[in-house]
Amino acid sequence: MRLDAHQHFWKFDPQRDQWITDEMQVIRRDFLPTDLQPELEKNQIQGTIAVQADESEVETIFLLDLAAKHGFIKGVVGWVDLKDQNLLEKLESHRPQQKLRGFRAITQGREDAEYFNHQSFAQGVKSLHAFGYTYDLLIYPDQFPAAIRFTEKCPDQPFMLDHLGKPVVRAGEIKKWREQIRILAQNPRVYCKLSGLVTEARWKKWRYEELAPYLEIAGEYFGTERICFGSDWPVCLLSGTYAHVSGILDRFLEQVTPKEREGVWGYNAAQFYGIA
Repeated sequence: MRLDAHQHFWKFDPQRDQWITDEMQVIRRDFLPTDLQPELEKNQIQGTIAVQADESEVETIFLLDLAAKHGFIKGVVGWVDLKDQNLLEKLESHRPQQKLRGFRAITQGREDAEYFNHQSFAQGVKSLHAFGYTYDLLIYPDQFPAAIRFTEKCPDQPFMLDHLGKPVVRAGEIKKWREQIRILAQNPRVYCKLSGLVTEARWKKWRYEELAPYLEIAGEYFGTERICFGSDWPVCLLSGTYAHVSGILDRFLEQVTPKEREGVWGYNAAQFYGIA
């Protein structure tokens, strides 16, 4: 099974979705399963992981409702207030939701004190493992040191790094990012999504040769058993089509064995998120 480990749905709300600025007109509209399914079929993708784009429990319910109606949505990475003193009760209440596989917070660009150095947040993330939930790390490159320390505080928790930590591809910044990726990858509980690169590059002007070094480094440090494909649809539409994004991975994986290719395209993400 080919699995897209990172995509989003939303009903566009200009007040809630202020991160979608005027220069992002192409994604300032609703994106729902009926929009995505034709793209999956054209690119031979059999399943997806729907990832939260808003920090609200309403968002989690919205994604789970979509997953219940559309079989290709194999799992959901939702949101829950990990600082909540009643977190354990909330996690217990989610147990019947079989497609809820993990959680994420919008930590990119936030102060360390708000998340990674916050005692209640750390305790909340540590609680996820007992319920079988994963956690997706969403950071900018300057947050690697805090994220590395944070993952070390949670030795039992499975983590997934989204978008390779968002390296600044458009500026060719790679040296410092490479060293931080190397350190983070030493933690065997951390996986990495090969996603989001086209929007960190020059929109609509990127070349494969600009992206390849970042993919090579991720593959070198995480190994082919801890990296996986993610389209970041519909955000990827800012810089390329779904076919462009999946084509990048097809080209990158020409150098590996068929078994490794199957892992990166689907098995690794399925194993991480606990999908049959």
